Amino acid sequence: MTSAFALAGGAAQLPSGWLADRIGPTLLIGIGTFGVAIGGVLIGISHTYVMLLVFMVVMGLASGGYHPAATPLISAAVDPRQRGRALGFHLIGGNASFFVAPLVAGAVAGVWGWRGSYFTLAVPTALFGLIFYFYLTKRGGRAHIDMVRRRKIEEKPPQPGHTRRLVSFLVMMVLGGGAGMSLNAFLTLYIVRELGASKELAAMLMSVVFSSGLWAGPVGGYISDRIGSVRVIIVTGLVSGLLIWGLKSATLGFSLYAVLFLMGLNMAVRFPVTEVFIMGQTSPRNRSTVYGVYYFTMQYTGAVFAPVMGGFIDRFGFQTMYSFAAIAVTVVAVITSVFIWDAKDNYTPPASVQG
Repeated sequence: MTSAFALAGGAAQLPSGWLADRIGPTLLIGIGTFGVAIGGVLIGISHTYVMLLVFMVVMGLASGGYHPAATPLISAAVDPRQRGRALGFHLIGGNASFFVAPLVAGAVAGVWGWRGSYFTLAVPTALFGLIFYFYLTKRGGRAHIDMVRRRKIEEKPPQPGHTRRLVSFLVMMVLGGGAGMSLNAFLTLYIVRELGASKELAAMLMSVVFSSGLWAGPVGGYISDRIGSVRVIIVTGLVSGLLIWGLKSATLGFSLYAVLFLMGLNMAVRFPVTEVFIMGQTSPRNRSTVYGVYYFTMQYTGAVFAPVMGGFIDRFGFQTMYSFAAIAVTVVAVITSVFIWDAKDNYTPPASVQG
């Protein structure tokens, strides 16, 4: 089920990014938000496993329209020196949903079952999708989009060597991110099977992971604006390996809660910074397309690695695979840092190049 949603969502990122560069972000953002709500309703009414998988694919396809359109829209609308903070504030919304949804879904499922959880969360999602779409098509929203288009035309070319940095960064996300992100799909199973927690507690503990996203995104963005995105990316990559190692040593109680919180904090700090990094290494005319490739890579990394990791966990156990993931994430972060270290977020080309 996880792979069905992630594979579909990843596949939708590429055409969505390409379309956003050509038809603008408004329609794609509307489809991305409202479409997820429709997918949630369809999942709620499914009564066979095949239907469930099909509707997970539908919801995944719809979700692919949002990020490649929204992220460049936000990035281009603010001063380059404040992009990190702007994207960090944007992250508050996404992480707030990850924090609230497990609590709401767990409570509703206890009363109305898992179908009720999907129905309940689909309603506000649909309303916000419609409201935001109509806002972007009205005067205020259109003025904002027109301003973004003007800034894209005036923007200078990216720093030389940007292709090398982007490719290295994507390799880091695929190899290191795949080893680390795939474990997230098994966190609740690990907490239940290895640590002895109840299923309800394990589900609600996911809120601990995302609680820091309510404030840590802007903090990460602020740090990025001060010292540069590449330094934050390298440090958080190394910290990811340490936290995975710490997770396998934690016991049910404070140590587990602390590791889960720090994992969420590290992710929340890192996410807007990676978007700033991509912004500085791409040209305006194909930026949404590159973001589409980035989100596609993230989605497919989790989707492909998750069943593989699950098979290895069944064969070798959680402890062995957590040790492997911790080492792999750390090694990849060290190697790829060599290829992206010279990145500059606010590169100004020489006068001859500008002319």
